[in-house]
Amino acid sequence: MNQIEHLDGIKSQYVDTDRLRTHYLTAGSPENRAIIFLHGNACSSVIWEEMMLAFSESFFCLAPDLRGYGLTDQSEKINALRGAMDWVDDLKAFVQRMNISQADLIGHSLGGWICWSAIPNLKELIKSVVLIAPGPPFGFGGIHGRDGKPNNPDYSGSGAGVVNKEFAKNLKKGLKDTADPMFSPRAVMNRLFWKENFTSDREEVILQSMLQMHCGGEQYPGDYTDSKYWPYVAPGKFGPVNALSPKYNRDVVSDLSLSEYKPPILWLHGDEDQIISNQSLSDPGYQGKIGYRDEWPGENLYPPQPMIDQINYALEKYGGEVESEVVKGVGHSPFLENPGHVYSTVKQFLFKVK
Repeated sequence: MNQIEHLDGIKSQYVDTDRLRTHYLTAGSPENRAIIFLHGNACSSVIWEEMMLAFSESFFCLAPDLRGYGLTDQSEKINALRGAMDWVDDLKAFVQRMNISQADLIGHSLGGWICWSAIPNLKELIKSVVLIAPGPPFGFGGIHGRDGKPNNPDYSGSGAGVVNKEFAKNLKKGLKDTADPMFSPRAVMNRLFWKENFTSDREEVILQSMLQMHCGGEQYPGDYTDSKYWPYVAPGKFGPVNALSPKYNRDVVSDLSLSEYKPPILWLHGDEDQIISNQSLSDPGYQGKIGYRDEWPGENLYPPQPMIDQINYALEKYGGEVESEVVKGVGHSPFLENPGHVYSTVKQFLFKVK
């Protein structure tokens, strides 16, 4: 695999924690207040490089490759039965190994979703939390309503079985071209990572990080079980997509609401986001509604997941200090699509946190 070329000012390193060998990037002085950046699915720490540099004058910026991604130890699996907790425990071990007593968290997509579980479990380690297009706290797929009720008892339509098999195959092959115009990694990236017609200056690097995902077997996307309920697959036990299943994250919102420690939260999301949305192109319910999945049983039996409504519900239940903004004219990656505005908004928020 080709070595990724990092931006000037970004340092690539490894550290052995008591859980796994972790690859991570840093920028700025260790003497400064720490920010830990958590990347999203189908990516790695490199997606944060520009933002890390923008913050490096005032902060010590660290971005680990999460378990299952990038250059972090490929021998370690994700136990999906624990929901986000493998990642939360990895984060705790990483922070302790780096001798950081407290840090701000900035999480995007999957990384933002991990933050929901980190808040009640890491407590005083967290100074504040910035959620950028986070996954809904209940998880992804197979649920309805603001409070995340299951469509079916086995949470059908969540977990690894809903991942497009052609995309998973192309990802494992390391396909860089667009010979498959719908399900090549590049095509999926440009369709879903950001708004239509946006071009990232670092598209090749981001694609390369996508191809570093740990694929196959019990890795991405993971195992699944057959279901008698539409869309006839239910979550398995391993891999990141199964860990995102609401089946394994039923207590996240109640844990948030009951947590005695409530760091301030800033939630940012794009008005053209096609992944985290009440009409998500990645949600089986919405896919069925618009004809992308056959045999959809209809709105009464399998409605689209209202992801934005569920995030609002969780933040209401949280009861702590919350700020939010819908960033106009951007998709799933506001910090890449409108960096100036996002950097300014996040810095203003962080500097208010004592």
